[in-house]
Amino acid sequence: MLTSKQRAYLRGIASNYDTIYQVGKSGVTEAMCKDIAEALRKRELIKLRVLENSGWTAREAADAVAEMTGADVVQVIGSKFILFKRNDKDPVIEGIPKAK
Repeated sequence: MLTSKQRAYLRGIASNYDTIYQVGKSGVTEAMCKDIAEALRKRELIKLRVLENSGWTAREAADAVAEMTGADVVQVIGSKFILFKRNDKDPVIEGIPKAK
């Protein structure tokens, strides 16, 4: 669970990121979540987008993907959302505020 300060810090970093995955007609699938989990392991923070024809809202897709990958939802805005999952063995993002 992320604190508001941690979310704010991660949102600032993700503002420069490009969208790397899209949720399309097939919705949230197990194969897609496997790829997303691998991307989270390498990058820790990723931005995703929900296409209009998917039938999913960004919040629904974010919650489903986060649950299947064990990630935290950082932000949902419009059709885009940001996920974060800490890689304890090889951390990529430094300077995240500590939780109290």
